[in-house]
Amino acid sequence: MTLRFAALPAMSLFTALVVGTFIAAPAAQAQDKAAAMDPQQRGAIETVVREYLLANPEVIVDAIRIYREREQQAQAAQAQQALSAHKDGLTNDPNAPVAGNPKGDVTVVEFFDYHCGYCKRVFPVLQELLETDKNLRWVFKEFPILGPESVTASRAALAAWKLDPAKYLAFHAALMATTGGLPEDRILKIAKTAGYDADKLKKEMASDAVTEEINRNHQIAESLGIRGTPAFIVGDELVPGAVDADTLRQLIAKARKG
Repeated sequence: MTLRFAALPAMSLFTALVVGTFIAAPAAQAQDKAAAMDPQQRGAIETVVREYLLANPEVIVDAIRIYREREQQAQAAQAQQALSAHKDGLTNDPNAPVAGNPKGDVTVVEFFDYHCGYCKRVFPVLQELLETDKNLRWVFKEFPILGPESVTASRAALAAWKLDPAKYLAFHAALMATTGGLPEDRILKIAKTAGYDADKLKKEMASDAVTEEINRNHQIAESLGIRGTPAFIVGDELVPGAVDADTLRQLIAKARKG
């Protein structure tokens, strides 16, 4: 998954100079210092800084690096706060599909999309972990972000969980194994193969409860800063992007010790 950093806000040379000069201080303080200067002082500083930056362009690179590091730190802190705030909704949502040991000592929460190629690659890892770790609990968070067919597939999966949880994982696995499009008629055929009544499933797909669950997942993802799939929460750690089995095992072992 590609991480995108916010661009630096547009600023005048003078503001950039002052912010760069006081880069170690909070931005608000730097702006206050700039406002306190008269036009003559501002002009003199702009001239000096312009000459300095032309001679030392690496200063701008360093300023951008520091800005990005601060943004990352702020985002990480915000994500931790959001994890704490949404802990119960992430791990104990009665409407979210669950696999593995219902009383497992470690819970992995996965945000995914049925059209996501990386999610499909990770699914065999999930299967392996659930087969080898009998004390692992896996929570599926439908996060359809890749188009209308993703939404349809998510609706079908949540409806399947409500109608018959015992058949959910087989249906989920079949959807993950598909290639190409996922129009509704194809999804219903897959559901029928998994043992569901297509008519009952279609009716449940349109329910308010399914809509509310998807909306709730989007709200939680937004508060956590999750913008792509897959994304995992293991213990107190948020892990964006596809990961291999060894990495997940390490995270699970860490959560188990914690």
